[in-house]
Amino acid sequence: MEKSPCVMASGCCACGMSRRQFLAGCAAGMAAVGSLSTMAFGESPAAGGGKAKVRLVFTHTPSTGPIWPNIGYDFDRRKKQLTEGLARSCPNIEFVPVTAMSGDQARKLVEGDKDIDGYLVYMVGIWTGAPEVIGAAGKPTVFVDDLYGGSGEFLIANAAARRAGQKVVGVSTSRFEDVVHAARCFEILKQPGKSADDFLAACNAARKKCFGAPGDLRCASDSLKAGDMGKCLERLRASKILVVGSDPGATGKSIQDVFGTPVVPIDFKTLDEAYEKADRGKAAEVAARWTREAEKVIEPSREEIEKCAAMYIAMSALLEREKAQAIAINCLGGFYSGQMKAYPCLGFCQFNNDGGVGACEADLRSTITMLAMTYLTGRPGYISDPVIDTSKNQIIYAHCVAPTKVFGPAGSSNPYHIRSHSEDRKGASMRSLMPIGYLTSTLTVDTNKKEIIFHQGKSVENIDQDMACRTKLAAEVKGDIDKLLTEWDRWSWHRVTFYGDLKAPVQELGKAIGFKVVEEA
Repeated sequence: MEKSPCVMASGCCACGMSRRQFLAGCAAGMAAVGSLSTMAFGESPAAGGGKAKVRLVFTHTPSTGPIWPNIGYDFDRRKKQLTEGLARSCPNIEFVPVTAMSGDQARKLVEGDKDIDGYLVYMVGIWTGAPEVIGAAGKPTVFVDDLYGGSGEFLIANAAARRAGQKVVGVSTSRFEDVVHAARCFEILKQPGKSADDFLAACNAARKKCFGAPGDLRCASDSLKAGDMGKCLERLRASKILVVGSDPGATGKSIQDVFGTPVVPIDFKTLDEAYEKADRGKAAEVAARWTREAEKVIEPSREEIEKCAAMYIAMSALLEREKAQAIAINCLGGFYSGQMKAYPCLGFCQFNNDGGVGACEADLRSTITMLAMTYLTGRPGYISDPVIDTSKNQIIYAHCVAPTKVFGPAGSSNPYHIRSHSEDRKGASMRSLMPIGYLTSTLTVDTNKKEIIFHQGKSVENIDQDMACRTKLAAEVKGDIDKLLTEWDRWSWHRVTFYGDLKAPVQELGKAIGFKVVEEA
């Protein structure tokens, strides 16, 4: 679910237009906001020249279509909770609330705001383009991610604002009082002799003071032995990637240039023909196995799971016909447009468990990352839309596809639930309850930049929350979580997570192909 409002052409995989341009977000921390009236905050800075007038801008798109966390999400209720909570907790600030659903709306707002001291941009949804417009206006601004709502746009817009030296401070936390501590810094603007720079310094200090302290980063024993790099590169040269419903573009060409791996486009019609020919008896058997092995099936009907199994059989047929080892599909575009009759999520999970690669959203950067590291380590990768919670020193990897054999095809299986797809409450997807206490390595190989981005964390929780994507693996960040907020404008949203210490193999891969390794935490 990714799109860069700052680099519009990059999309989720830097290879074409985004597949989720019309998706928007949700909110997190409902229980915390529900108890705002009883929360205690520290002493407020003394105001010197009356109340600061702060434009409270909520950004989201309509909930009439597929969005985070789900179609029909009640943004009005959430905005009312947050407005009342801020007003109650910041009595020396006059908040002037408004909603911006596009960059044009934000531009008109900024042009008319002559007496506003600053902006608090609460991203309760994504891909409006409004935050970057407000950040560029030059007034003291706080960007806030309402977790699992504005996360993608927050990460990208905040990183871009920091890189551009704008007067913007970013807050990404599940704890509402952290937002309050940052918001109260607007009072400084009314104190004699204080400037926007004083606000920024105080706000950044308040933000960092709320960061969660690192916990015990000792991890469970996990003996990962990487394979031979020469054999890995040889396998990549002998492999093929199929991409359905999307032009491979420059990324497809650069993947072939770097690794010798051709990327072959397939249209939706070809996939649909294979789907119609899929053996329904075999699909019923596959669906029965998936259902039997699941810890629980929540929303999808047996019929829906069988449709997904037929899609798996169709994808398998295309891979066999083309003698390919990986498939990436513009799944959201295909399903929402009616060109696909079932989601591929469960089939992707099966491919990844079996040592192949199934990649969502036609994300070719993630696809080649998964293929290369699977060949090198024997383990599957997990594409996600990350969310950062500084209050817990955590990054949460959220998506609706994840493997259940994180240690490879011969390893143990972890439990899973079969759920509907989160944004539209349709189809069938996977919530994988991945192992806790293990070191994870997260990376993306970019054949256009000739760089590999990399960070690590300790898996600590499978978050159970009916917001955003179904699988939410939380990892405590190994390193500097503030630094982890800085690269998203260059790299967009997706990352790929693997179990195990892949630092040495990643560095070896970078050396072998002449790529720079960027450690983002």
